[in-house]
Amino acid sequence: MTENPNPDTTLDSRALIGDLAAYREPNNARSAFELVITAVPFVLLWTLMWAVLDAGYWIGLLLSVPAAGFLVRLFMIQHDCGHGSFFRRRVANDWVGRAIGVVTLTPYGFWRRSHALHHASSGNLDRRGIGDIDTLTVDEFRALTPWRQLLYRLYRHPMVMFGLGPAYLFILRHRLPMGLMRNGWGPWASAMSTNAAIAILVAALIWLVGAGPFLLVQLPTTLLAASIGVWLFYVQHQFEDTLWEHEKDWSVHEAALHGSSHYDLPGVLRWFTANIGVHHVHHLSSRTPYYRLPEVLRDHPELRNAGRLTLLQSLKAVRLVLWDEEKRRLISFSQASGKSAMGRR
Repeated sequence: MTENPNPDTTLDSRALIGDLAAYREPNNARSAFELVITAVPFVLLWTLMWAVLDAGYWIGLLLSVPAAGFLVRLFMIQHDCGHGSFFRRRVANDWVGRAIGVVTLTPYGFWRRSHALHHASSGNLDRRGIGDIDTLTVDEFRALTPWRQLLYRLYRHPMVMFGLGPAYLFILRHRLPMGLMRNGWGPWASAMSTNAAIAILVAALIWLVGAGPFLLVQLPTTLLAASIGVWLFYVQHQFEDTLWEHEKDWSVHEAALHGSSHYDLPGVLRWFTANIGVHHVHHLSSRTPYYRLPEVLRDHPELRNAGRLTLLQSLKAVRLVLWDEEKRRLISFSQASGKSAMGRR
């Protein structure tokens, strides 16, 4: 454990933003190809899962793993559409994003707005609450009542964070645009139109295959994809050497570079997650299409080790739940307890 875990200060986040402008232009043909090779296999796998139900449900459950992978990839395409980086024209981004949102159970307009707020405030201790994993400082946690401390512990428990939480988020919470109603009727219209389209699609599929088979195919795929999605979002900012600052010291560029991880996954996982692990570059240049992010790492090797997490290292991030403002790192509940005991001596 180092006393100063903050990243390499030789990287100039503002200069990098200028360098990354060269990668922002999407290729419409490449984007269309990426969409086809993601959507078509997902539909085929869904159909195959339904077709093999009579042969044994365990076969369908095995097929739900790659199906969930393609569903995650569809969400990443929706994500790029929300940033206006998948196609050159906004209208194409918006309509593809809306259509995918019906499958991912994520209202496009509502999510795009909340995700933009996340990008605008990530790492800012004074602007937490929208599009983030709720994270308390050590002092904030200690100031809570025992009951509220218990609730926070439950919220950060892996079974809730990556099990119950994703199911609640995608199946229930996305149905109503809570938290953004003050921004007008846009989020409400996005959520309600997506809900209506989901209802029509579900009704059509139930009519075609039956309610039981539909649930047996759709539920495991959706739940697994939701958990994967939340896990990816978690490790993008919840790692030991991340960066949090109060408003007076916070910089959107520094937070993008040093508060976002480079989740260096094996090749097949990079493909299914659409390079979202190159998250520090994404936050520096959100208009860069995901298929151009490897070009950035190739041309700027100094970015490869910035905030780098391997798959094995990322598993340790689950226990990091509180921001230690003194040591400027995320720590575990046990570390916070030990620190408190030392302070009483």
